[in-house]
Amino acid sequence: MALSEAVLAAAHDHLPGLVMDATSPGWDAARHFHSGTGEPDLIVRAHSVADVVSAVRIAREAHVPLSVRGGGHSAWGAVPGGVVVDLAALADIVIEDDSDVPVVRVGGGALWGAVADTLRPHDLALSSGDTASVGVGGLTLGGGIGWMVRAWGLACDQLVGAQIVTAAGEVVEVTAQTHPDLLWALRGGGGNFGVVTRFDFQPHSVPAIAWAELGIKGDPREVIAAVRDVLAEAPRELTVTYMDVPAMDPSAPAGASISAVWAGEDVEALRAALAPLLQRDDITEGVIERRAYRDVLMEMPAADPDAPMPGFIGGNTLLRELDQAVIDELVTFRASNEASVLFLRSLGGAFGDTGARDQSAFPARDATWFVMTGAFDIPGLVSDEDRPRIQEMWDQIEARGAGVYGNFSTTTDPAFAPKMYSSQAWDRLVGIKRAWDPGNLFSRNHNIPPA
Repeated sequence: MALSEAVLAAAHDHLPGLVMDATSPGWDAARHFHSGTGEPDLIVRAHSVADVVSAVRIAREAHVPLSVRGGGHSAWGAVPGGVVVDLAALADIVIEDDSDVPVVRVGGGALWGAVADTLRPHDLALSSGDTASVGVGGLTLGGGIGWMVRAWGLACDQLVGAQIVTAAGEVVEVTAQTHPDLLWALRGGGGNFGVVTRFDFQPHSVPAIAWAELGIKGDPREVIAAVRDVLAEAPRELTVTYMDVPAMDPSAPAGASISAVWAGEDVEALRAALAPLLQRDDITEGVIERRAYRDVLMEMPAADPDAPMPGFIGGNTLLRELDQAVIDELVTFRASNEASVLFLRSLGGAFGDTGARDQSAFPARDATWFVMTGAFDIPGLVSDEDRPRIQEMWDQIEARGAGVYGNFSTTTDPAFAPKMYSSQAWDRLVGIKRAWDPGNLFSRNHNIPPA
C-alpha cells in the first residue's frame, strides 16, 4: 500500500531535510541507485542511528515494507513502493587496536573500496567482494565471496559484532556473548532481521598481496581441469578465478583469462603455486606482481537509466566437485551462447573450516568451486525459441550444485530464498526471524518469512 498524505507529512515533519518523496525537488535523481532506478514511496537519507529508528517506525506504523540502500548493487531497489533507508551518510570506518586483536568498526553505508583505503596504511585488510563500489552491508549479510575466500573465508566470517535497529525500533548491540543466534543469522541470512547500522570486523594483517593474470589460448575444458587440479592441493593462501566474458562486458577484457591472488606479498610463493599452470603451452603468463589489496578491487560503472541492462538467463551454484561432466556443460553453455559469461571462483581452505560451518547460515561449506554462468537476453541474439533451451542448459548445471549464493542473483522471486540454505539452516533462520521481525517488516530481500 502507498503511504498516505498524512504519513508523508508526518515523516517530513519528524525528519526535516532527510525525507524525500515524489513531490520533493531532486526526487528523480534520488531514486537512482547503482543498479537501476527505484519507485519507492519514501526515501529517508539517514544521518544517524536515531534517523534509522525513526524510518523503521514510520514504515512499521504505515504497514509498508522497508528496504536498505548501501552500495545499491541489489536488484531489490527496483521493487516499487515502501520506505527506502539510504545509509550513505553512515559510512565511518574506525580501527580500534587497543587490544591484542584489533577490530574495525564500519558504518552500515560504507563501501568496500573505502574500507580497503582506510586499512591500507595500517597493513590490514578484510576479505570483501571484487568490486570497490559494493556496499559492506549487503555483501556481508549475504555471505561475501571474495578474493581472500580461501585464506580468510567469507566476509561474514570476519564479522564479530554489529549494531542493529530492529523491527521494534530498538537499537541492539549484537555479539557472540549477547545475541549469538542473531549474530549467526547475520552471517549469511541477509537483511531479514533489521537495519545494521554498524559492522564490527576482525581484520587480517597483510601489507600487500601477490597478483597474477594469465592468458588462455587452448581448449578451455583442459585449462579449467588443470586449474581445478592445482587448487585441489594448493595452500589456502591461493585463490583463483577463471573468467570468460563477451565483448559487451565493461568490467573485464573480452575472452577467457585466469586471475590469482596470494594472501601475502610473496610473489615467488604465488609463482610456485601456479607452476603447473605456467608450464602449460595453452596458458600464457601475463602479470605476476606485488599489489596493494585495494588495487585488485574493480571499479564498476553505475547503471545508465537510459540504457538498462538486458535480462540474464542463468544463475550460480556452489559445486562440491568440479568434475569433467560439469566442465563440459559449462564450456558448452558459453560456446553456444554468444553473449554469455562464465565465472568460476575457487573455494575450500578457510571457507570450509569447521568453525565457519558452525558459525554462519551460509550453505555448502564443503563446496570447492563457485560457478556463475548465463546468457544476456539481448534482442537479435536471443530469440523466443532460444530462451527455453538456454534455461534448460542452466537448470542441468544448477542441479549439480549444493547451494546458491544470493548476492550473485538478480531475481526477486520469493521462491528463490529457500534454495540458498540447508533445510536445517532455513528452519533456524525462520525461528530467529519470528523472534526479531514477526511482522516481516524487512521483506525487501531474499526473504525468510517468520512463519
